[in-house]
Amino acid sequence: MAMHSESPIQRRPSRKIWIGPVAVGGDAPISVQSMTNTDTHDVEATVAQIRRLEAAGADIVRVSVPDMDAAEAFGRIKRQVQLPLVADIHFDYQIALRVAELGVDCLRINPGNIGREDRVRAVVDAARDRGIPIRIGVNAGSLEKDLQKKYGEPTPQALLESALRHVEHLDRLDFQNFKVSVKASDVFMAVAAYRLLAGQIEQPLHLGITEAGGLRSGTVKSAVGLGMLLAEGIGDTIRVSLAADPVEEIKVGFDILKSLHLRSRGINFIACPSCSRQNFDVVKTMNELETRLEDLLVPLDVAVIGCVVNGPGEAKEAHVGLTGGTPNNLVYIDGKPAQKLGNENLVDELERLIRRKAAEKAAADASLIVRS
Repeated sequence: MAMHSESPIQRRPSRKIWIGPVAVGGDAPISVQSMTNTDTHDVEATVAQIRRLEAAGADIVRVSVPDMDAAEAFGRIKRQVQLPLVADIHFDYQIALRVAELGVDCLRINPGNIGREDRVRAVVDAARDRGIPIRIGVNAGSLEKDLQKKYGEPTPQALLESALRHVEHLDRLDFQNFKVSVKASDVFMAVAAYRLLAGQIEQPLHLGITEAGGLRSGTVKSAVGLGMLLAEGIGDTIRVSLAADPVEEIKVGFDILKSLHLRSRGINFIACPSCSRQNFDVVKTMNELETRLEDLLVPLDVAVIGCVVNGPGEAKEAHVGLTGGTPNNLVYIDGKPAQKLGNENLVDELERLIRRKAAEKAAADASLIVRS
């Protein structure tokens, strides 16, 4: 099918690191991350949320570990989940040492914030001994005081200088197993900072527009900012920051990657915005299909077009296509007219056909893997 064509994007070359079993950087697919918003001390609630994120397709999940009790809870959480976990730690190096013992897959820690050189060395040695990567996370909202004074306000250059400062700590200790983020809530500032950083280091970059906003506005801001960078080949793992259920962050992340042909997972819907030419209720049909088919993970193109103006052309390029018509609508399978459907039970019938096609494609993809 034409719509799942290769992406024309040339990725920035970067060193590959491993977050548990998930590769980040190099030729690895761009991974999608989220972060729990439960109280980490509440092991049951946090485990339940991580499992929901896994079901939504998350590759990696970050968990905040603000104190030693949370570190012990983290250990219990880690034993109960499959996904690789990143521990978010800010100032106390002992928390980092403890979660390293408890099997953390990555430490999100800024070496410059830990304090004395012996403490930085202790954390880096623990990470090195256990093969744990570090994420340096620079944020426009928490720049070092001297950089705030030097630049007067957060700027891309200030973010870069902060990041390179932390990188220098790791370089001095001959530790290269890390990734870096330079997040800002302003799209232009974040994009400029990542562009600067991309040319300075060989490690993978973790992309995000921080504190992007609520579900709709945050989705738009993230899609614009991350889309600009990803289209230039910059970025190896992404996190969409939304003031919403973290599961939504995973859905939006995959939608951004799907739109750039960088990842294919689940259904890629092609749907018209609907107009008075429509022969069935496109908006209602799409809302129902999206909700019902969220569980499908097989990459599939589905076109839902209300009339015969653009319908046949789009349907012929999709795995399953529906074109509105009078007296009946026409369904295409793999680009060929397959059957007619009336408006009664339209969504039920369409769902049945899409699920059947998904099962066929999954079986074909599996046999291809076995043969190769």
